[in-house]
Amino acid sequence: MKSFAQVIKEIEGQKVSLLLGNGFSQAWDYNIFNYKNLLASANFGSRDQAIKSIFHKLGTYDFEAVMQTMISSIYVSQSFNEYPVFVKGIQLDAEKLNSTLVTTIAKTHPRLPSNITNEEYKLARKFLNSFNKIFTLNYDLLMYWARNKSELEPDNFTTDDGFRAHLTWTGEEANQNVFFLHGGLHLYDEGGVIKKHAYTDNGETIIDKVKANLDRRNFPIFVAEPDYQKKLDKILHNPYLNYCYTQLGNISDSLVIYGHSMDETDTHIFDKVGKSGVRDVYISIYGDANSTENRRTKANAASYFESCNVHFYEAESTPIWNDSTTVVNLT
Repeated sequence: MKSFAQVIKEIEGQKVSLLLGNGFSQAWDYNIFNYKNLLASANFGSRDQAIKSIFHKLGTYDFEAVMQTMISSIYVSQSFNEYPVFVKGIQLDAEKLNSTLVTTIAKTHPRLPSNITNEEYKLARKFLNSFNKIFTLNYDLLMYWARNKSELEPDNFTTDDGFRAHLTWTGEEANQNVFFLHGGLHLYDEGGVIKKHAYTDNGETIIDKVKANLDRRNFPIFVAEPDYQKKLDKILHNPYLNYCYTQLGNISDSLVIYGHSMDETDTHIFDKVGKSGVRDVYISIYGDANSTENRRTKANAASYFESCNVHFYEAESTPIWNDSTTVVNLT
């Protein structure tokens, strides 16, 4: 496989976009940003033991996989047309699973930007500065914090998330080049107006604001549906998410994907890329390239991007939070 330095050399001079998966956050702290930790920290209330036993019986920590199983169970049960109470119970559990995922991410998330060192931020900023447009599937604040650390190197790294006065999203009026495709903890809908949380001078953090909103049952803009059709439906019905998704279809030249396993639950994302003007897709592979998981990743990628040249590179060679090599600025 290629190293990240080789990828940078190959795509120099092009319009290069970046798509981030959860591996970006896991590269900073795997113990926080993984489903196993989220499940251990989750509390499903009166259904806590019962729902966690479902995870155990299915042999997974994946919230989306369990939600998909619940939805499938509903479809099967409805075909018999005899168990409305049973079906309603599963629907309530699926809804509980979705809302608990959001609250647990907020609960386990680092509270302060200072939990990350300036040296780590510098490396993340140098990495992000290598790309013209940044798309992320992550809900957490790590990339958001890194891009806003404007007092740190590199000095010429500037991004636009499309939010302006009163922390309100302006849509096409801005020269937006940062896109949260599945929403984020800091994004919320206030009466049809898309807004974002920001740190305030009185010391109230974004996480504090998110938790306060959750106490009022005002959830962040958050796409965690169990399959790609349901994810796409939610995206298309939200003006911010729909705009970001549309912009993904407008990219050209090359796309670098970091930290994504090419799982089918994000097929809507890969389909959009496949219909864009992208010619070359570079996908990170972590660990043994010939492991069962990585062979599946490579096979899925080849299927999703049939019209593109697909390349793979070593995730470990990518300098994001620790200095393993040098990132070249392409912008």
